[in-house]
Amino acid sequence: MTIRVLLADDQALLRATFRILLDSCPDMEVVGEASDGAEALELARAHHPDVVLMDIRMPGTDGLAGTSAICADPGLTATRVLILTTFETEDYVAQALRAGASGFLGKDVTADTLLAGIRTVASGEALLSPGATRTLITRFLTSPAPGTQLAPPERLAELTVREREVMALAAEGRSNGEIAELLTVSPLTVRTHVHRAMTKLNARDRAQLVVIAYQTGLVQAGPAGTG
Repeated sequence: MTIRVLLADDQALLRATFRILLDSCPDMEVVGEASDGAEALELARAHHPDVVLMDIRMPGTDGLAGTSAICADPGLTATRVLILTTFETEDYVAQALRAGASGFLGKDVTADTLLAGIRTVASGEALLSPGATRTLITRFLTSPAPGTQLAPPERLAELTVREREVMALAAEGRSNGEIAELLTVSPLTVRTHVHRAMTKLNARDRAQLVVIAYQTGLVQAGPAGTG
């Protein structure tokens, strides 16, 4: 299956570089280029890409606003947003996750890491760079952005005990393999529980599931640097 990618960056030279890299991969295809978040939304609606590679700092509509608009569009539920930026600060990562981004990488990553990241996000998994650690998630996602409210714990009522357990472990940053080993089940079983939880909670992907886990209090933030 070919992964359809939309590039959103205000630097034309950088977009051209990314296009050459992605188009050289047999499993990827660049379907459009946008210079800001508003154009990214317009092109996403036109082409329905699997992944939008989104810069944060852009003139006009920035990447965070563009991400929010894309993730809120009911016609783009299958589109994932991967943030790629030089501004890999904790606050930007938190805002990107709240906006609905599925992943976050710094622009200093290698070509292989970027390609692997696109494939990871396209498959529905969450992707956080080393800069976006578990400490960052627990520090920021438990504190709502101004004007927002935490998700009520009742939102988890439809989940089974095992689905909550798997969701909590995923929110702690554990992989399917690690969760499977802890619960003495197969990775496929873990993946099934994750997908069922996502479906019941209307979560776009694993990253949004993590956000919900912290905001509902299923997982509590620990002291910075622990875990």
